[in-house]
Amino acid sequence: MTAPHEDLPHYPFSTQGDRLAPELGELQRRCPVARVGTNSGGEAWLVTGYELAQHVLRERKFARSVLGDPDGPTQDAPILAPELLDAMNHLQQAGLRDEVLQALGRNQPELPADWVAEVTREGLDAMVRQGGPGDLQHHFAEWVAAQCMCRLLGLPFEDHEWLAVRADLDLTMVTPTDEELARNWEEIRVYMQAYMAAREPGRPRGLVDRLADLNDSGKGLTDKQLSNIVSVLFVSGYEDFASFLGVAALNLLQRPDVMDAVRARPETLPQCVEELLRHSVVLGNAIPRFVTEDAKIGTTAVRQGDLVLLQLDATNYDPAAFPDPEDFDPTRSPNPHLRFGYGRHHCPGAHLVRRQSETAFRVLLDRLPGLRLAVPLEEVPWHPNRMAIMLAELPVTW
Repeated sequence: MTAPHEDLPHYPFSTQGDRLAPELGELQRRCPVARVGTNSGGEAWLVTGYELAQHVLRERKFARSVLGDPDGPTQDAPILAPELLDAMNHLQQAGLRDEVLQALGRNQPELPADWVAEVTREGLDAMVRQGGPGDLQHHFAEWVAAQCMCRLLGLPFEDHEWLAVRADLDLTMVTPTDEELARNWEEIRVYMQAYMAAREPGRPRGLVDRLADLNDSGKGLTDKQLSNIVSVLFVSGYEDFASFLGVAALNLLQRPDVMDAVRARPETLPQCVEELLRHSVVLGNAIPRFVTEDAKIGTTAVRQGDLVLLQLDATNYDPAAFPDPEDFDPTRSPNPHLRFGYGRHHCPGAHLVRRQSETAFRVLLDRLPGLRLAVPLEEVPWHPNRMAIMLAELPVTW
């Protein structure tokens, strides 16, 4: 892609999750398929309309796998290996995809609700012992996300802080140098490769070992490819889940009436979580797609080779799909949000986020009935330039 014209709006507009960036709402009203400049120095089409995003996710002319090519367009950091952006297709070609889908599916045998509830209580109890104000981002969002991903993958939890620091850098959109990003990723990849190499075949500690055992029999992936992919599973799973839990908790803290209503009727929590998924602003960048042949998005003509960015936070605020989208309605029904994509591009981690979020929020509301923000909303700090929008801290009292 050529360098963007100076008069193009630069995307992203904000990496704070306290509200949808006003520029997104304006583009949705005025130009739901808009030309923007990106962090990589190129140009892209930014899609903010609900039906238009569904169209892109449905049509095979808009591909994801091509974005892994070394010369393909990027919105942020360079792609270090094709399998990093196209992990599920690589797993499918190697015969490993079903193992991942089963681990992330409805049952999730490695993440029973009782266990998730217990580790959530442990994090909150540690916060209470330290005294208020406490940090709900650290003791709830990041704690629960790290516990779940380490147990699911079979990684030792004592390594979670080392892994989280590197995951944070990997999902920072603006890094000092490409070399720093590559060096950081290589540290995670080598960690995963060494961890799999040290396993006892036939006695898996979790999903990582099961994938390694299966791959040994089929040899569908090289050791480097597999270690890249399991690194992606941790980084994306941890960061996305910690981002959502933190932003969703902030949304609840602004609505004590909603928290009281769910405490009174806990059976309504799943529906409340769906509205949190719709309403929470968690995308620092956007969902990329590559135009493989000339096409149209609505009335906008796009050319082969163009980069398309789907801003699913904005689509979930589209008044054409959601009446009064700015209102937080925990009883909203239907609620066909696109938080996890659409159709064949539905996120495989959707069941994990839904199920474990319900358990974690149930414990949070029960354990701390007097929970409230310890600072004004405008003083809540955010990490800048994160692909998954992340609170730097969520100060609370109880």
